[in-house]
Amino acid sequence: MEGVVRARKWFQHRAVGRVNACVVALRSSPRWGGLVSRRFTVVTYTGRRSGRTFSTPVAYRRAADVVTIGVQFPDSKTWWRNFLGEGGPISLNLDGEDRAGHAVARRDPRGRVTVTVRLDK
Repeated sequence: MEGVVRARKWFQHRAVGRVNACVVALRSSPRWGGLVSRRFTVVTYTGRRSGRTFSTPVAYRRAADVVTIGVQFPDSKTWWRNFLGEGGPISLNLDGEDRAGHAVARRDPRGRVTVTVRLDK
């Protein structure tokens, strides 16, 4: 049974990696980039324990200098945990340029997770 669980995790990791690579490629595509970039951005942050820099594509909504990221399936993801409590610095690629901001993650009583980013001026 342990081998099945390990194989499933390996497959999920590979599948997520491929989907993320496709989203990043579509964002830079001359044909689809404008459309995809309106809904998806790439966030870059430093891991709270490792100190390593990570980048991952996420869906977002923006209202002026506030970006909201709804984390789908939050229990199977770890990136958003870097922003619990007081939150932390984050960078987002918006309109073709990197924008710095401060992100705070919150989990509601139903288990949904939202990361709110206030962009620096």
